[in-house]
Amino acid sequence: MNTQTESFLQQGAETGTGSWTEVGLPRPHESAVLHVLGEATYTDDIPELQGTLHAALGLSQRAHARIRGIGFDAVRASPGVVAVYAAADIPGVNDCGPIIHDDPIFADGLVQYVGQPMFIVVADTHDNARRAARMATIDYEDLPAILTPQAAKQAQSFVLPPMRLARGRFKDAFDAAPRKFKGELYVGGQEQFYLEGQISYAVPKEGQGMHVFCSTQHPSEMQHVVAHALGLHSHNVVVECRRMGGGFGGKESQSALWAAAASIAAARLKRPVKLRADRDDDMLVTGKRHCFHYEYEIGYDDTGRILAARVEMVSRAGYSADLSGPVATRAVCHFDNAYYLSDVDIMAMCGKTNTQSNTAFRGFGGPQGAIAIEYVLDNIARDLGTDALDVRKANFYGRDDAEGRNVTPYGQKVEDNVIHELVAELEASSEYRRRRAQVQAYNAASPVLKKGLALTPVKFGIAFNVSHLNQAGALVHVYVDGSVLVNHGGTEMGQGINTKVAQVVAHELGVDLSAVRVTATDTSKVANTSATAASTGADLNGKAAQDAARKVRDRLAAFVAQRHDVPVSSVTFAGGMVHAGGQTLEFPKVVQEAYLARAQLWSDGFYATPGLHWDAKTMTGHPFFYYAYGAAVSEVVVDTLTGEWKLLRADALYDAGNSLNPAIDIGQVEGGFIQGMGWLTTEELWWNKQGKLMTHAPSTYKIPGVSDCPQDFRVRLFKNSNASDSIHRSKAVGEPPLLLPFSVFFAIRDAIAAVGGNRVDPPLQAPATSEAILDAVDAVRSRAAGA
Repeated sequence: MNTQTESFLQQGAETGTGSWTEVGLPRPHESAVLHVLGEATYTDDIPELQGTLHAALGLSQRAHARIRGIGFDAVRASPGVVAVYAAADIPGVNDCGPIIHDDPIFADGLVQYVGQPMFIVVADTHDNARRAARMATIDYEDLPAILTPQAAKQAQSFVLPPMRLARGRFKDAFDAAPRKFKGELYVGGQEQFYLEGQISYAVPKEGQGMHVFCSTQHPSEMQHVVAHALGLHSHNVVVECRRMGGGFGGKESQSALWAAAASIAAARLKRPVKLRADRDDDMLVTGKRHCFHYEYEIGYDDTGRILAARVEMVSRAGYSADLSGPVATRAVCHFDNAYYLSDVDIMAMCGKTNTQSNTAFRGFGGPQGAIAIEYVLDNIARDLGTDALDVRKANFYGRDDAEGRNVTPYGQKVEDNVIHELVAELEASSEYRRRRAQVQAYNAASPVLKKGLALTPVKFGIAFNVSHLNQAGALVHVYVDGSVLVNHGGTEMGQGINTKVAQVVAHELGVDLSAVRVTATDTSKVANTSATAASTGADLNGKAAQDAARKVRDRLAAFVAQRHDVPVSSVTFAGGMVHAGGQTLEFPKVVQEAYLARAQLWSDGFYATPGLHWDAKTMTGHPFFYYAYGAAVSEVVVDTLTGEWKLLRADALYDAGNSLNPAIDIGQVEGGFIQGMGWLTTEELWWNKQGKLMTHAPSTYKIPGVSDCPQDFRVRLFKNSNASDSIHRSKAVGEPPLLLPFSVFFAIRDAIAAVGGNRVDPPLQAPATSEAILDAVDAVRSRAAGA
């Protein structure tokens, strides 16, 4: 028995369920068998109703232009075409922006990026609609285009006002620092590359109703957007999502365009309409992870401890605001990562560019904020001739108030800090020091192949930036046969939220997991839900479902206590049985008797995360409920003649608190690691001079494959109970693991530095493609020779 299981057995004993538990066990994903058998239903698998039509979007071919006119004659004459609709045909509001209303469903007189939807074609088949959409004749008047974040900063072109967080006296501290440097860094964006593309299936209902089946992380927002587009109230629209084939943030706000466009066509034609994106169109239309450009100034002492830090970050927001503001805020709040920074000046700007409107992506700005400080520490270590791990340790947040180094730049106290213990455990288990010596010996004897090693930590705040989003609701129904049905506001995108919520409910009611079923997310069941994002899905919805299940359990306990004349406190639920005053009753039998006695066997549940507050003007407050921690060690080998590299071994240790499901959590850490590695190494987004995204298909955009995964991949969960009252003291596992492969990037940088005897900082940018690696190798050689 492992220590993690032991902790849950103890927890079970404390809650009166003895050694029985349903949380903390490595249960299979609730849809695993369906996935293997090919029976899992996605939006495109829903049987089509009689009369269903198919749609495709007409996309702009210009990055920035006025539309002087559009000719639809050839479109309407194309085979199978039923209708064409543009901005003027929208019955309600032409907008799908999640915060600021600057994101039209269809471009109206102005296009602002290559791939912007201008109209929708509805036809009898998907292929006919796609072919017809390309037949329109469009008269453009080209306008100047801004394509990069650097150009946006130079032109002062922003979608939102710049934001700034300052603490202490940066200039005085910088001027007084014994050592200092300035520099720049560029980190590219990333395509979500979900396996299931954007899709919506809109079905008109009686009385102006609309039922939208949508692959989305935010059904309530889709409900609002569709209602506004159709000029209806929210109660006219139902949005349903059983599961997604991946989302990663790309289906939080950007599914709105597809839901709204399909619904507009369905409402006009009074027939079901399916809008399914082709992969190329999907990548051309939708936003990605924001790329960032950084300019920084750092002051530090002879031990490597940072005394002053200033950074200006500008992101490629794209043509509209979307979620760029919250992404920038999270980047600012994660610039510190695991390190105490006394005197800082952090500025973030959201550059308005004539490219896709970038959006949420796993980590939501946190990775872009944290990688900058890691780059800085890597430089400091090389300047001092010190192991980078020791420099990182010297800058860690303090363990307690006595050290005076445990308050973040935004004012939140770090009260649950376990980074010292976690890193020490990983340093020992990975044999970091021994392997460091081996890498140095290898490089000394190898002129072409160079190895690199790096250990990087993670501190990641858990909660939505906006406090009111940290709420959730759930329904729990217990049927007369003892089976349980659960509905909650979270959405399943493969991350296992339904499995975890089912485990929580089963544990609360004392029934086997097989007795619990979770249904599709549906706005007509749980209203006003938040997006399944910010790593809060299991935290929020687990607590809400627990609340609902507990209400039913308490009613059953009261019924049993009265029926058998025992104290309510003596009634416990475990293993499908109800224990009361020495008697053991079957759960289904108790439920049947309670039903006959007219006890309520269903309930709603609600949860709101406590203690959160944030002042957007001063950028201070308590924005996070708790922090998740982790660390990873990566060892790579780089061919300095070709730029080819390979990850030889990766060790990751992640703080999942009291894990609800270790199997799912370890899988999330593994997946997040590989996805983050792809962002930093192979996944390069490239726009040509005309502003067209050229990497818009698997043939031109390289996500990691099985061959890119290390043969030696060691992932473990750190033993730690959450200090905050999260669901069963667990911690989120969605986004934070994506920062663990920072270790891969800095291991590559370490290998390149070996070319110059580790005396020169490699000017390596991300992604570290083979071309970027060769450029950095050449730069290191030249500078080392010049020195």
